[in-house]
Amino acid sequence: MRVLFFGTPEFALPSLKGLSEEFEVVGVVCQPDKPAGRGQKPTPPPTKVFAQSQGIDFFQPEKKFQIIPIVEDLKPDCVVVVAYGKILPPEVIRYPPHGCINLHASLLPAYRGPAPIQRVILAGEKITGNTVMLMNEGMDTGQILSQEEELIKEEDNLKTLSERLSYKGAELLVKTLKDWVLGKIKPVHQDHRKATYAPLVSKEEYRICWKAEAESVKDRVRGLYPNCYTFTEQGERLKILRVRVVNGCGHPGELLDKKRFVVACGDKAVEVLELVSPKGKKISGEEFMRGYSMERCQASKNANASW
Repeated sequence: MRVLFFGTPEFALPSLKGLSEEFEVVGVVCQPDKPAGRGQKPTPPPTKVFAQSQGIDFFQPEKKFQIIPIVEDLKPDCVVVVAYGKILPPEVIRYPPHGCINLHASLLPAYRGPAPIQRVILAGEKITGNTVMLMNEGMDTGQILSQEEELIKEEDNLKTLSERLSYKGAELLVKTLKDWVLGKIKPVHQDHRKATYAPLVSKEEYRICWKAEAESVKDRVRGLYPNCYTFTEQGERLKILRVRVVNGCGHPGELLDKKRFVVACGDKAVEVLELVSPKGKKISGEEFMRGYSMERCQASKNANASW
């Protein structure tokens, strides 16, 4: 079977590899190269790098209308989409005889949208999973072909949960596609009344609000890893990588210990276990406290951006 794959980031790579071992992948469509690193050098997406290594044709259309000729030229039996990052034209969704199949990292109809893994951790959920569905013109509203649950561990963050879901999702996708082509699966309509949404994360959400409850602060650091931040009283920016909830009481943003990096929240407190210092070095909370005076590392009382 001829499969045309749409996918861009690291999350899509296990699915692309799995499909290429079982089907004829006739092309890979991904987003254009983007600047990355200190030098802002144009960097190819992981799926493009894999396609090049395997001799698979790849395409990086900048406009939606440019996708249609690619599909018409390659004539795929099935289109598979995994974290492509753009909405497909209706003509593409309707084209392949076996449909457009999408792997979505949530248990639909929960957390439809572009940021399901971030949002499920931010919400403090304990269970998530993957869904393989038939695409339609709505946002993650198509009929479900298969689902698989995944436990969210206490120590999980965006990176670890994404990696696990990407590999398990790839296995589910390949198995589902085989069964779908053989006519072994009957699609199931989603219950749209139970739908929830996972919008993109805004820039403001990365800034920690210490007025929030400690558990919520912890989930934010986990769900937006490694990009949550706060400021010291002197305006120095600190990236907060890992925290734990501890007992403590004080004004939100107040430091509560001279040796451990413990910050008061709206209720209880969190201990910062790992962070990136203003100099860009990854250090422990205790290392940070040894290098800074209490006055200098006081968490900013102004760091109360909307939660």
